[in-house]
Amino acid sequence: MKPLPIDLLPFAAPLALLMSAVVGFANPGRRPRFLPRLAETSALFAIVVAAVSAALLILHGSGDSRLIGLQGVGLSIRLDAVSVVMFLLVSFIGWVVVRYAATYLDGEARQGAFTGWLCMTLASVLLLVLSGNLVQLVLAWVATSLFLHRLLLFYPDRVAARRAAAKKFVTARLGDVSLIAAAVLLALAYGTTDIAQILSGARSGSGGGLAITAAGFLAAAALLKSAQFPMHGWLTEVMETPTPVSALLHAGVINAGGFLLIRFADVMLLAPGVLAVLVMVGGFTALFGGLVMLTQPAVKTSLAWSTVAQMGFMILECGLGLFALALLHIVAHSLYKAHSFLASGGAVDLIAANRRPGPVAIPKAGAVGRAFLLALAIYAVVGFGFGFQHKSPQAIALGAILIFGVAYMLAQGLADAAPRALTRRTIIYAVATSVSYFALQVFAVWLTSGVLPAAPAPGPLQWALIVLAVISFGLVAVVQAMFPLWAYHPAAAGLRVHLSNGFYANAVFDRLLRGWRRRSAT
Repeated sequence: MKPLPIDLLPFAAPLALLMSAVVGFANPGRRPRFLPRLAETSALFAIVVAAVSAALLILHGSGDSRLIGLQGVGLSIRLDAVSVVMFLLVSFIGWVVVRYAATYLDGEARQGAFTGWLCMTLASVLLLVLSGNLVQLVLAWVATSLFLHRLLLFYPDRVAARRAAAKKFVTARLGDVSLIAAAVLLALAYGTTDIAQILSGARSGSGGGLAITAAGFLAAAALLKSAQFPMHGWLTEVMETPTPVSALLHAGVINAGGFLLIRFADVMLLAPGVLAVLVMVGGFTALFGGLVMLTQPAVKTSLAWSTVAQMGFMILECGLGLFALALLHIVAHSLYKAHSFLASGGAVDLIAANRRPGPVAIPKAGAVGRAFLLALAIYAVVGFGFGFQHKSPQAIALGAILIFGVAYMLAQGLADAAPRALTRRTIIYAVATSVSYFALQVFAVWLTSGVLPAAPAPGPLQWALIVLAVISFGLVAVVQAMFPLWAYHPAAAGLRVHLSNGFYANAVFDRLLRGWRRRSAT
């Protein structure tokens, strides 16, 4: 038997997961023998393969594997900083979720089938992030959605689960059509399905109108995949699925839209108008989701709205041309959200056990104002220490937006009722956050140097959007900081109700979906 070619080594990870899936489908019932251990071993093996692939990248640089197929149709690997980071991230989160699911689903009547679909989903995500050609990218994109659909319907008797899955199915199919259209246009524009050659051509400025149109379809596919307003409703309703599915969805699959934009960053830069749309849609979704999240009483629903907001912010970063930071955002958000969902039950128990919480420091207007001034001062000092003057306007604006979150934290420490220990701690956290932002920004840019393009110089439209974004996020940060003061005021009661229902945008989607079903039935 011939040894596995080294350039095809990454394929071993999804292959191991697919083998575990076959065993799961062969033993679909309760407590299948050896399957939980086999699935966990396969996921752990995927981490090892990802680590070896990272080592190969460090030693030999970026590259592409041979194509398993004919005429540009088949399987191939694109190994660079973007794919390796995603490879490591997906395999690690997959291992955590598979390990957690073995205990969580223990004793379920269809435990084996669930494990099979879980492994199939992970395998398809790995094939997606490792894709070296358009055909593999499209097939893995569609497969990921279809396999996830089976997990969302693990409890098919739950009406809410069926409703959310139906909306997800419609949204995903629209995204599939958009991606297929983009792939066809890119193949026509550059005469190849090889992603590396397409990116090289786009970086040189070629592609013309076909490439610009393809960028529009890529943006549409990403927006639909990332649950952006107004097609966000399904993501906030998938609470009837097992917790491992929620963790996998919010920490992994939902990032596919952002990955698509990052992977084709060079193509996206050919279409400044499309990037402007991403800034507007992503920025609005981030603000909208962040405000609605404040009104949600259920832990998992609040986390779901948090994901909507975070995905919006990631789309905003891509629209600003900060693709390296968007990749860093994916990693940070995925790790945080996987932990949040898997630990949500324990958090609820902990809060319920704490019958006598300590006093809450509610900041007043003066404390909020001082917090924002102090946060901006910290940001300016730390920024100049990291070469503020050499940063792009987009990166500086993004840092300002992030520092508004630091101001929200500082406001708690500067409240009149806050103890001195809390004040000192929040100031230390504020400085640490500012330092971390600039340090991680430098690291992300260095890591993806030569792979992802730098942010372009903003034109008049981009400047207007940057200023609008900073002002909008600043106003929302002030509202969030003062939320405890006005949230239960009688004048705010009606607004709170409307906000908790997401201003009924999701209800409109429900009505349209019901109408479509009636017409289809007749």
